[in-house]
Amino acid sequence: IMKIVSIIPARGGSKGISKKNIVDLNGKPLVYYSIQASLDSNVDDTFVCTDDDEISRESLKYGAKVQMRPSYLTNDIIMPDLTLIYFADKQEFDVLVFIQPTSPLIKPEYINTGIDMMKTGNYDSVFTVTEEHWLPRWDEDINPVDWDIENRPRRQDKQKLFIENGMMYITTRDNLFKTKLRYGGRKGFVKIPLIDSFQVDTEEDLDLIGSLI
Repeated sequence: IMKIVSIIPARGGSKGISKKNIVDLNGKPLVYYSIQASLDSNVDDTFVCTDDDEISRESLKYGAKVQMRPSYLTNDIIMPDLTLIYFADKQEFDVLVFIQPTSPLIKPEYINTGIDMMKTGNYDSVFTVTEEHWLPRWDEDINPVDWDIENRPRRQDKQKLFIENGMMYITTRDNLFKTKLRYGGRKGFVKIPLIDSFQVDTEEDLDLIGSLI
């Protein structure tokens, strides 16, 4: 039987918004939305990995398990991948679902779609993307980027591109230890509608997402 666990890394410090991971969003702390989506999905165990006692208490209150992490994994420079490896050394699982608490519009069905893809055996890792609709881009010197101003392409003639939106990454335990990254090997993606892809980085984001929830 495949054991599937989720990890929601939620450190106490943040620069843009103070205590961002437990900031109030429509009456609930931000981390609540990721926890609830995970609990309502086909994940077996939902963990919040944090260095902060207040985040720990809030996470336990809403039904998550907590894995405390050391302070050296919580600064602005450290990438989340090291936290995933730290967690994997402490917990047993076959598949790890890494959910960002800054993506509160995540839905259980997005998690389940990714899990189902992993269960086919065709993928070593899966991540979420949003389709990018082509628009003319310019650099700061007002030069067109990757298009010709005298031969402006039609949007439908441009190759489809997808933006990694940071909502969720799924990988196997073996692949995580092999690559030391949140994804690697045979990769697939779950397409997320634009309206659910927004992340909380600023107070303005909180207002926008609060109106969507």
